[in-house]
Amino acid sequence: MKWEEFRDFLVGIAPDTALGRIVSVRAEDRKEYLENFTPEQHRIRNEWKSRHAEFVKNHTSKEQMDAQLDAMKMAFMRMAGLGGD
Repeated sequence: MKWEEFRDFLVGIAPDTALGRIVSVRAEDRKEYLENFTPEQHRIRNEWKSRHAEFVKNHTSKEQMDAQLDAMKMAFMRMAGLGGD
């Protein structure tokens, strides 16, 4: 499957699905939301951040990763109806 096709499928995932919720937990960085996370949400986010940091360290420059993360953030914001354009 080409990236564009996969991306189109991914953009269509609603935030009220299991995958949408996990992505939301992984991407959250607002302190007021993080303070109210359940232990399970913290576990999901911490595991992701650990794996992600290791990948970045070994495969990608910080600038490349920041650009990729910004693009993903904007896509998920659009999915959630929060604009992002």
